Order: sequence, then structure tokens, then C-alpha cells
Amino acid sequence: MNKKSLFLVLHLLLISIFSFSQDEEKTLKVISYNIWNGFDWGKDQARRAELQSWMTTQQPDVVALQELCKYTPEKLKEDAKAWGHEYYVLLKEDGYSVGLTSRFPIEVKEKIKEGMHHGALHCKTAGIDFLVVHLHPGSIKRRREEAGVLLEKLTEIRKDNTRFMVLGDFNAHSPFDDHFYRENKFADHLKKSNHDNDINGNLLYSELDYAVISEFLAFPLYDVIHKYILSMNKLGTFPAMALASVNNLSFENLLKRYERIDYILASSALYESCVSAIVHNEKANWFLSDHYPVEANFKIEK
Repeated sequence: MNKKSLFLVLHLLLISIFSFSQDEEKTLKVISYNIWNGFDWGKDQARRAELQSWMTTQQPDVVALQELCKYTPEKLKEDAKAWGHEYYVLLKEDGYSVGLTSRFPIEVKEKIKEGMHHGALHCKTAGIDFLVVHLHPGSIKRRREEAGVLLEKLTEIRKDNTRFMVLGDFNAHSPFDDHFYRENKFADHLKKSNHDNDINGNLLYSELDYAVISEFLAFPLYDVIHKYILSMNKLGTFPAMALASVNNLSFENLLKRYERIDYILASSALYESCVSAIVHNEKANWFLSDHYPVEANFKIEK
């Protein structure tokens, strides 16, 4: 073989290796979104269409949804199809349901209802175990109990897979955000609505409760959003601007009420492969829900 032929062979081999590595390692985009009472229990089709349009522009690979009120599998199929997903799973057809849609086939592992207020969904897609959750909105005690149920499930999951995550609306606060809540005296505006409720409400000894998120962090799971964002103006997932008029709040006062209760918590294997994360609390999402969606991107070997 002459030098010219050898050079050509080596050149083609390098191209082949590079192309193979590009195909083998891709970015997986995951979005979690609480859609606010299933678009007013199905009555607000305009907002539903707007959210579908926004999700389409994002081109996610996996979407976790909460508050799928008045949803059927057929209705979730319509949403999934709107943003290019062939696969979808709905937890239940009554009350506040959760769901998952994906570009990839979904294996339903468990529909978790016992011991859960709204329920949780355990599915496997793209080689990752997903736990989609929506914890109790009004009781520290109940959220702690639900965390216990989920942590038992996670103990079993990690025996078979190092790649797993828990995502959704936790209705719980993170110890990572404590300094923000102390700066804006966030607990003060909860005191009236939680008076004398203690562990059965959302304040304990007049303080926010960090036990639920701390239990997940201690498992350990890792907070991918906190890895990339360090400002509450960027971290806040609730309340969205859609609630400003409902609560007669200006934009400035709404920012003072910002809290982070929606999370993507990942296993160490996924955390190491996370390349970006964001809370979409920009103008495009101000009026699509009362929550803002969270997103994380992972480098995944196919």
C-alpha cells in the first residue's frame, strides 16, 4: 500500500471513529411541568394549545407532567403527539394525576398509589428509571411519609440501575435555598394560613421544613438545577405570573414570593453527565401555568 492509499485509509478510519462516538453519545433533554389543574380541568383549551406550542419549540426527549386533572390516556396522547412523542403513560384518570411522555419506548414499572396523596409513577425510558411525583401540598407530615415510600422504591431501583431520577412538584423546600428565604422573610407570609397547624401544615415551629428534600439528598440524589443556578430570581418555580392578578400582586411583589418546589433530583451517575439545567421562569412561560417548568440536559451513551 502506497503512502497516499494509507493516508486515505487512516483518514476514513478517523471519520468513522468520530462519527461513531457522536452517534453513541447524545444529549437527553428532560422537562418537568406542573400544568395547573389540567388547564382548568379541561376548560382552558387556549392555554393548553399555548403550552403544547412552547413544548414543541423546546424539543424535549422526556416530559414529566403533574396536575393532569380530567385527563385520559387519549388526551395525554394528543399532548405527547403535539410535541413529537410517540410514547406516553398516565398514572390515573381521577383527581390530580401525573404522567410521562417520551421519544423512546416506556416501560411501566409501577403506578404508586398506596401511601401517596396524589400518587407517583415509576417508568423506565431511554435506559433511565424515572419517578414522577406530586407530593402533598399542605402537610409536612404527609410529605415526610410520602418521601419514606419513595425512598423505599429508590432503594430497590438502584439495585438494578445506576441511572435514575425523581422529578416533579415536591411542594417542599431545599436547604440549599434557606438563605434566600431568610433574606425575603418568606416564612412570614405563610404564618397566617398555617397558624396552629404545625406538622400538619407548611410551617413547623414557624420555620420552613427542609426534611423532605434533605432525605432525598442524603439518599443520595443530586439537585441538578442548583448545580447551575444560584439566584432565586432564576431558581423560583412558583408562583408564576399567572397568579399575580389572582393575588393582586405586582411583578416586584411576586418575585418576593418566589419559592422553589419543583425539582429534578438525579442519581450520581446522571448528575455527573448533566451538562445544563434551567428553570424556565422567563416571559414565555408567565401565563402558561401557576408553576414554571424545570429542565435538565444529560450526555447519554446510547
